[in-house]
Amino acid sequence: MNPFRNSALTTILVVSQIDASKKFYVNALGAEVFREYGGDSVVLKFLGNWILLVTSGNPTADKPDTTFLPPQTPNQVSHSFTIRVEGCKESYEELKARGVEFITSPYDWGLEVRCFFRDPDGHLFEISQYKG
Repeated sequence: MNPFRNSALTTILVVSQIDASKKFYVNALGAEVFREYGGDSVVLKFLGNWILLVTSGNPTADKPDTTFLPPQTPNQVSHSFTIRVEGCKESYEELKARGVEFITSPYDWGLEVRCFFRDPDGHLFEISQYKG
């Protein structure tokens, strides 16, 4: 038996300001709001995946030693997202026009062109074009 039959994977991102993060994901990245819960969480559909934005939270009965916090230091990354695009430079220009701030402009590594940006809380995203 498959324990994940008919399941979906959702990434939880802890954010400091739910409205600012929702605006970024919807307006800049094109995510769709699926559902909102009580002003402290928003479910987004993005590129065929689910992202759950939540505000900070203390331990609960089902996770007694775990506190949810947004990234404390944006330059120390424990996870990131890679979005494979058809044209990195074109995607970069479109996202910049929507207000996304990139760490650098697209860098050509030969077989790949890529660049990185962060959401309002510092969660790291990469756009990458494979040229091989």
